Amino acid sequence: MSSDVARISVSSADRGPRYKWIALSNCTLGVLLATLDASITLIAMPDIFRGIHLDPLIPSNSFYLLWMILGFLVVSSVLIVSLGRLGDMYGRVRIYNLGFVIYTAASLLLTVDWLTGREGAMYLIVLRVVQGIGAACLLANSAAIITDAFPAHQRGMALGINNIVGVSGMFVGLVLGGVLAPVSWRLVFLISVPVGLFGTVWAYLKLKEISTPHRARIDWAGNLTFALGLILIMVAVTYGIRPYGSSATGWGSPIALGLIAGGVASLVAFALIERRVEDPMFRLSLFRIRAFTFGTLSTFLSAIARGGLMFMLIIWLQGIWLPQHGFDFTQTPLWAGIYMLPLTVGMLVAGPTSGYLSDHFGSRPFATGGMIGAAVSFVLLSLLPTNFSYPLFALALLLSGISMGLFASPNRAGVMNSLPASHRGAGGGMNQTFQNSAQVLSIGVFFTLMILGLSASLPQAMYAGLTSHGVPGALATRVAHLPPVSILFAAFLGYNPIAHLVGAHTLATLTSGQRTALVGRAFFPHLISAPFRSGLHEAFAFAVGACLVAALASWSRGGRAAGVPATGGGAQPATGGGAQPATGGGAQPATGGGAQPATGGGARPATGGGARPATGGGAAVPAPAAPGPVAGPGVAAPDMVQSVRGPVSGTGVPVPDGAPGAQDGWRTDGAQERTARARKAR
Repeated sequence: MSSDVARISVSSADRGPRYKWIALSNCTLGVLLATLDASITLIAMPDIFRGIHLDPLIPSNSFYLLWMILGFLVVSSVLIVSLGRLGDMYGRVRIYNLGFVIYTAASLLLTVDWLTGREGAMYLIVLRVVQGIGAACLLANSAAIITDAFPAHQRGMALGINNIVGVSGMFVGLVLGGVLAPVSWRLVFLISVPVGLFGTVWAYLKLKEISTPHRARIDWAGNLTFALGLILIMVAVTYGIRPYGSSATGWGSPIALGLIAGGVASLVAFALIERRVEDPMFRLSLFRIRAFTFGTLSTFLSAIARGGLMFMLIIWLQGIWLPQHGFDFTQTPLWAGIYMLPLTVGMLVAGPTSGYLSDHFGSRPFATGGMIGAAVSFVLLSLLPTNFSYPLFALALLLSGISMGLFASPNRAGVMNSLPASHRGAGGGMNQTFQNSAQVLSIGVFFTLMILGLSASLPQAMYAGLTSHGVPGALATRVAHLPPVSILFAAFLGYNPIAHLVGAHTLATLTSGQRTALVGRAFFPHLISAPFRSGLHEAFAFAVGACLVAALASWSRGGRAAGVPATGGGAQPATGGGAQPATGGGAQPATGGGAQPATGGGARPATGGGARPATGGGAAVPAPAAPGPVAGPGVAAPDMVQSVRGPVSGTGVPVPDGAPGAQDGWRTDGAQERTARARKAR
């Protein structure tokens, strides 16, 4: 332990006051790249499939379409907790830097796909999975690196910038994909290579390992069961939104039900394993921290609402509104991203501001208010007509962006501040896993609601519209009874659905007027408007409910007393034990009386021999003990004191939520560093 403390002391002295800004800048760049690639291919998908000469709307090719979209998200969701735990064990900066290397190499290989057809699609899917592994390394450790680098009173601002840039990256990727893909689909992947190379070199040269890695055995059983459970559930989503038999969706199919059952069973096995192994991948007792549990739950619910919003807006703009306003279907992907920019602007404005304010007033009011505002924005969007006035639409999007920015930054800061320093990688990874998994699940939820809404009235509207324009009844019947998901995917990808579904041969037999009307910009949007609006209302109603439950969960995280003193000095009352010296000077009175023993047994001997004077005078402080982390000014404490007694104050003493010293959770943040500086000065 003494060598670990010495190493902390060296890195603390070497990194200087500018290091925290270097860590924030590099980690924000890494998160931006990872989230950009989660969405940039959505808009570029038509150009990618045209480039490899594969029609994604043929039913037999739906596998390639879905996994081109979901493969990156699934892998980055599944591996984040494991990679965060590896960061706790072997060094967060080490795993983060490795992520930059993997991500950049995969991006380069994606640009040189020489294959076509299904082989070309499979090549892209495999390398997108590899790219997702690199992104998971970045996402799993970036928040922990920033938390280590910044003092507690600046973390809300720092994590707010990092988190909101990451969230905005998903929407910026839509615009970037729309700009680059028409030039060449390879640019969608190539754009990441020079930025990734710069970030890799910068990270290896400048980032330092501040945290103390705690080597432990890898929990193979926990890692495998957790990954298998998530993969099975996410694969079930791809079967759930596809038709099965006479049903418009496949959630009742044996494959989907079997995958869901297998996934749930695997996650139950994961929970049982983690309770029994000596060195678990993720300590389930972290869920006893109220701020962490409710913060993670609200993260999950808000991400479901946000992910669904993105897909609904893309379909709404590309399939209906933009063609109605003179845009060709091939141009709609780019302009959909541009018209959604008010959402991104709102996030970028509100995110850092709310993060800064949460450092002074706590996370709860901003995170809760943000989710209430997001629910209001969904209500406003649902009240708009399908052919809306853009200024009203833009205002609703701006409110939505501001609300999500108000929520995201304080919520992430509250979650990370609640975690003990030695578990920030795994805890932050679990929070990010809930967020990424919600993106995948939101596809299943919102597409299912849209499909159910469309299937109720679209077949009749489609048949009547086609036959009135000369399409033979037999063909009109077949097209009208195609799965609604085919219509959604066509609109989502920027294809002209009618030209694709009716076919060139049939169109050639129609009169010029009939043909022009069918493939024009007005026919399909007019045809789908009423059925789409029905499905849209159901989807937005679900989003409103998810936001309101997220607001309730966010409020339930517990508050923070105003004017909480800094964790550096002066007397500070403890809640449960005897007198304990403060780190900055003076004795620290107890409120409960009596000595407070460690949870694991009797007193631990000091490794350095004897007691040493406190850093600011007053009572002597024992040297750090060999086992366990340092909880306060040189006092050894068990790993999971928080799980038994609640949050920990600035000197390592557990205090209840909202009490002075609680500050949204654990306050062991600077204790090890202060002890190391005291030892070095001595």
